[in-house]
Amino acid sequence: MEATGVLPFVRGVDLSGNDFKGGYFPENVKAMTSLRWLKLNRTGLCYLPEELAALQKLEHLSVSHNNLTTLHGELSSLPSLRAIVARANSLKNSGVPDDLFKLDDLSVLDLSHNQLTECPRELENAKNMLVLNLSHNSIETIPNQLFINLTDLLYLDLSENHLESLPPQMRRLVHLQTLVLNGNPLQHAQLRQLPALTALQTLHLRNTQRTQGNLPTSLEGLSNLTDVDLSCNDLTRVPECLYTLSSLRRLNLSSNQITELSLCIDQWVHVETLNLSRNQLTSLPSAICKLTKLKKLYLNSNRLDFDGLPSGIGKLASLEEFMAADNNLELIPESLCRCTKLRKLVLNKNRLVTLPEAIHFLSEIQVLDVRENPSLVMPPKPADRSAEWYNIDFSLQNQLRLAGASPATVAAAAAAGGGPKDPLARKMRLRRRKDSAQDDQAKQVLKGMSDVAQEKNKKQEESTDPGAPGGKVRRWDQGLEKPRLDYSEFFTEDVGQLPGLTIWQIENFVPVLVEEALHGKFYEADCYIVLKTFLDDSGSLSWEIYYWIGGEATLDKKACSAIHAVNLRNYLGAECRTVREEMGDESEEFLQVFDGDIAYIEGGTASGFYTVEDTHYITRMYRVYGKKNIKLEPVPLKGASLDPRSTSTPAACAWSARATSSTPSPAASTPGAPSARPWPKAAAPEAPVESPGSG
Repeated sequence: MEATGVLPFVRGVDLSGNDFKGGYFPENVKAMTSLRWLKLNRTGLCYLPEELAALQKLEHLSVSHNNLTTLHGELSSLPSLRAIVARANSLKNSGVPDDLFKLDDLSVLDLSHNQLTECPRELENAKNMLVLNLSHNSIETIPNQLFINLTDLLYLDLSENHLESLPPQMRRLVHLQTLVLNGNPLQHAQLRQLPALTALQTLHLRNTQRTQGNLPTSLEGLSNLTDVDLSCNDLTRVPECLYTLSSLRRLNLSSNQITELSLCIDQWVHVETLNLSRNQLTSLPSAICKLTKLKKLYLNSNRLDFDGLPSGIGKLASLEEFMAADNNLELIPESLCRCTKLRKLVLNKNRLVTLPEAIHFLSEIQVLDVRENPSLVMPPKPADRSAEWYNIDFSLQNQLRLAGASPATVAAAAAAGGGPKDPLARKMRLRRRKDSAQDDQAKQVLKGMSDVAQEKNKKQEESTDPGAPGGKVRRWDQGLEKPRLDYSEFFTEDVGQLPGLTIWQIENFVPVLVEEALHGKFYEADCYIVLKTFLDDSGSLSWEIYYWIGGEATLDKKACSAIHAVNLRNYLGAECRTVREEMGDESEEFLQVFDGDIAYIEGGTASGFYTVEDTHYITRMYRVYGKKNIKLEPVPLKGASLDPRSTSTPAACAWSARATSSTPSPAASTPGAPSARPWPKAAAPEAPVESPGSG
């Protein structure tokens, strides 16, 4: 890396993927005195470079996936350091320095996937900590004093450790939004601290030896809790405390021993995802049909039999995914085909004999898996009625009649084509009529749903690709090859990798990260990009992307906010859409991101376009005198400078000139001017200026 004059102005550098195993590290990094973030992931580092000591403005340091055994070095001397990401290294207890937690601004610490056996000492002194990840270590106990000062924590991940209990002081985390304790042997922990965590939104207790006896009796106070994971435990029924969660959206109870569901499940009116796979269920109660907002229902690997699914399951109008593989189902209710939004239907490894004939009218279906059903006979597709729309007589006599032939000619053609009647052909026609009459009743059953499907197909005729197999509607952009784009110059590598909120402000056509203290405060003349990161029901990251337009924002900011919002979505690979929010007309979803607390501030940053300023003129006064040699003398710009004694000379007069501030010397001759006489100089000379020429 060559030393250039731009290094002191660099704000971020990503050196990930380079090989620094031999101790070589670019010396010129220490010249980047304005550096805000630095990434050294997967570089083979064994210790922290000493060049970091010169980066006094460094805020974010990422050294993941290296061979670090210690963080001792220069980190404690960086006063602006806010985030340290050192996951997937070989850090041990002694490798985390105590003075690291004396940094006033330290708010994000990720030491996951290391070799820690206890919490870092002095961690309780990091009073501004917001995100703490100590997962995938070998920590056995949590000190009682740890959570006394860490009351501002928003995200806490202690999963995959050896914890057997939690400290009572954990109830002080009243601002905690995400708590992940997966994979800890908390068999004897009663979790009495949970009801005090009133701001909790996500609670993951997978594989923590939960039973009916070691869960709180009530979680009614957790009105914000939307995501609960109790999979891989020893529950024999749904815990009663879950029925009181009024805001529950996602519930995972898979891999337990649940044998039946209570009728109280109709209280989950907001549940969108319900996972009951790998339990001992033989049937579902009819109350499940009241979950009208349910989108995903997973029932794989249970014992559902002939009457396992309620007949009213078609009332789940929002259902998009239904999975009931590896059960004992022989039939499925025909009402399931009324779930017109169904996209994925998985019924493999059952005992299905047939499916409802209306299965062919699920127009949104994308995946239909019925493998390993040995006795399954697929229902026939309904007859194509499109021929009825073309009721045209192609007979010879009709064509002659349309061509204007005489009646005699038409009659002759009919007589020539008639011939003697065949009695055998008549019997065959009667038999076909009898068979068709027997099918009338079955056709009437399908008539209603067939008409609905045809009406929808008519609306899609214009967008149907005739060359596509089966006339399936094909999106216009499916055949386009999308180029691989690089957005790393705008967004960091770890953006959207941790649950939380990230906001950018558009400044000079580029998104600039906004400090957390200013979240929810928007300048009226600016535009912003808002990214909300959260975990879905499967534990995967999901995103919501908004771009906010200020009422006084300029055109360049509006355009750049929309463009970079799409760039962010492409960078994350997200399937969500970017939502436009305008000042004073924000949606409820956007307001919920800030708990309804947003504020407008007058002003904003300057536009990225060049602006044209008005030209300012300076007025000066000169005294002109002389006959043969005209002289020019500057005088003060006031009435007293008009000397009446000079009026006796015909050539003497007062001359006023206006010169632009950007043209200090208007004495240069103007090309194409009618007079060759030079203009007087704008700058006041110390001696009178003589100009050759006659008066």
